[in-house]
Amino acid sequence: MSDAVTVVGGGLAGCECALSLADRHIPVVLYEQRPAGDAPAHHTDGLAELVCSNSLKSTRADSAAGLLKEELRRMGSRLLPIAMRCAVPAGGALAVDRAQFSRLVTQEIEAHPLVELRREEVRDIPDGPVVIAAGPLCSAPLANALMELVGGDRLSFFDAAAPVVDAQSIDCSIAFAQSRYEEDGTGDYLNCPLDAQEYQAFWQELVAAKRVIARDFETKDLFNACQPVEELARKGVDTLRFGTMKPVGITDPRTQRRPWAVVQLRAENAQRTAYNLVGFQTNLTWGEQKRVFCMIPGLENADFLRYGVMHRNTFVDAPRVLDHTFAVPGTQVRLAGQITGTEGYVEAIASGLLAAANTAAELGGYDTVSLPATGALGSLVAYATNPDTRPYQPMHVNFGLVPPIDGPRLKKRARYQAYVTRALADLDAYLGARPELFLASGVTDGEEGTHGGA
Repeated sequence: MSDAVTVVGGGLAGCECALSLADRHIPVVLYEQRPAGDAPAHHTDGLAELVCSNSLKSTRADSAAGLLKEELRRMGSRLLPIAMRCAVPAGGALAVDRAQFSRLVTQEIEAHPLVELRREEVRDIPDGPVVIAAGPLCSAPLANALMELVGGDRLSFFDAAAPVVDAQSIDCSIAFAQSRYEEDGTGDYLNCPLDAQEYQAFWQELVAAKRVIARDFETKDLFNACQPVEELARKGVDTLRFGTMKPVGITDPRTQRRPWAVVQLRAENAQRTAYNLVGFQTNLTWGEQKRVFCMIPGLENADFLRYGVMHRNTFVDAPRVLDHTFAVPGTQVRLAGQITGTEGYVEAIASGLLAAANTAAELGGYDTVSLPATGALGSLVAYATNPDTRPYQPMHVNFGLVPPIDGPRLKKRARYQAYVTRALADLDAYLGARPELFLASGVTDGEEGTHGGA
């Protein structure tokens, strides 16, 4: 395509960016190196593959993650509605059937008349307007070219994925369905309860188990939200019992008492044929995963459909090498997704939408996007591009990034709701003043010349 914007990377950010640009009548050439290129964390050649968890986090209206989803809905995200179509039960979270989600996103990309998908590796920075959304595992040649361009040092952290087990191999005479504080026994999670003796034995084997990366691996390299379960366990015998394995709000129907600890399993797909171990990202060898995790009551005979894996993520020092739109100053190169250091699935989708809006604005001669810092996305962008952010570490959206509310101190939930109310009012005012930047959500084919909304 002539006069097209090049988007590098077929993950969440890249696909959101490509579709959003195309919906603005801007031709796009989208590059994805799979299946020919090396992608150590991926298992398929589908676009928008979710490689760690299948959860897009909370949908609560008074949570930062829930607020971000509502912001994206109002800004016309393309991938968020697809995620909603692929939702599987997950309590108050949005979890998706990852295979269905990837398949539908791939179909959208392949069907859009203004998107050309090229299955080949990009080793150098393309000419013209380009969005690099190659993810935290972009190929070494492209990463080196990018680091030369930004003139900064490469930063990295370890990321980990949890194992997935066959539902039929779970012993449901022990594991039981229940969400926290639920009483009717129809919860979205399966729970594997442990008593004090079982927990102690499990903890001892977990901290002693063999790891894949046994050298040059320190906790300072780990992003807190993705720390391997065995690394958390090393912090103390009760760390997991008050964190990943906390039993609060859970009642074992066999004893009618709270367990000493609990392992929760979340459905991977709509059919509930596979479950992942929530919070059990791991760096253990596959053999050790089988041995240690089968000590969990209810998983003694578990068949592992996918073992946990671990990989190094790379991101740029955004506050010092990118501008407020995640562009490299003085160039036509913009970054999106986890390579910017914004961490999380929905955050990646959001950065792809922002990259599209900013690229379209520049091509159209408009001012670029400056979202209110009171919002989930606006505050994350402000954090990630503020030169005073030192040291820069990957960050999810959270209410710790937004400006405080004036007036008397509110209790937690009231304060969070006040953040949400203020954020959405400010966003609506901004979008109302900048109608050229975002297409209205909910637009269907044939309306206003769009392809399903942006």
